Amino acid sequence: MHNNASKDAAREGKTRHDIHYVQLAPQYFEGVIALGNHVHGDNYLTPELMTDYYTRSFHNNVNASWLALHNDVVVGFRLTFAHTQWTPDKWCTTNLWTVDKDKVCYFKCNTVVPDKQGLGIGSKLLAKSIESASIQGALAGLAHIWLASPGNSAFKYFSKNGGVLIKKHPNKWQYASIYEGYDCPVCDEHCYCEGAEMMLSFSQNKSQI
Repeated sequence: MHNNASKDAAREGKTRHDIHYVQLAPQYFEGVIALGNHVHGDNYLTPELMTDYYTRSFHNNVNASWLALHNDVVVGFRLTFAHTQWTPDKWCTTNLWTVDKDKVCYFKCNTVVPDKQGLGIGSKLLAKSIESASIQGALAGLAHIWLASPGNSAFKYFSKNGGVLIKKHPNKWQYASIYEGYDCPVCDEHCYCEGAEMMLSFSQNKSQI
């Protein structure tokens, strides 16, 4: 039993070292789309969306979106819009934000392939996006966290990394499920999942990244 545990730890350690981090680039779009749709449901990502998200990642030639690769295969990603490349919508409660809305980037989505979860990939991707977004001029990042993830792991993960709940929004992705072809992996028909609007201040997060 002890030998098996030691072997598992050794394999995990080797896998951690085999993960490489690169900024989002067009040659990886296909891998990002495949992973995102596998985890979140069909049409969660499309080629058209990826082109748009890639453009939104940039400010002053700095890219805030990052990928994790294992043997040149995408095993994780964090897509982040620069603070100048998005506009708060009805799902954003700006009057409750503690940071100027013009200095907030948007953490669009974060995904790690299931068999690589628990290796710190998500936290590493977040740290890299925070570093890039800070260089771009952002002071904080906003995310809408999927509260239907298994074990509510997405909310727990973002909270652990410094995210603070602003407000919960029912039916956050219902429009996409009705009009944009999004197929929620947990809802039978139209998506009724709740999204948690969460803010992560970079000044409060510095000790953790």
